[in-house]
Amino acid sequence: MAIPNISELNLLHDRICQALGDPRRIQIMYALAESRRHVSAIAEALDMPQSTVSRHLALLRQRGLVTADREGPAVYYDLADPRMIDVLDTMRQILRDSFERLSSPLSDEL
Repeated sequence: MAIPNISELNLLHDRICQALGDPRRIQIMYALAESRRHVSAIAEALDMPQSTVSRHLALLRQRGLVTADREGPAVYYDLADPRMIDVLDTMRQILRDSFERLSSPLSDEL
């Protein structure tokens, strides 16, 4: 695989990495992976104030990570691309594996 150019990586960092820079936004992504929801349902599921959820959803929507569909007076949010959960799950597994390596008895001898 070729090394990506810096402008592509800057775009990746700007659009996705920074959008996921707050753990609450990652929680929102996981909540939306379960089902599309409106703001109050997300707030209730995550025990967050609705205003906080709305603010995070606005950023995620601006970055193209979630979509919003109006149905009457309600706005329902959904993941723009479910592959994001696969990416997040992979990153979580890398984190767990990293902790395992660091805590292994062999790492003390190296």
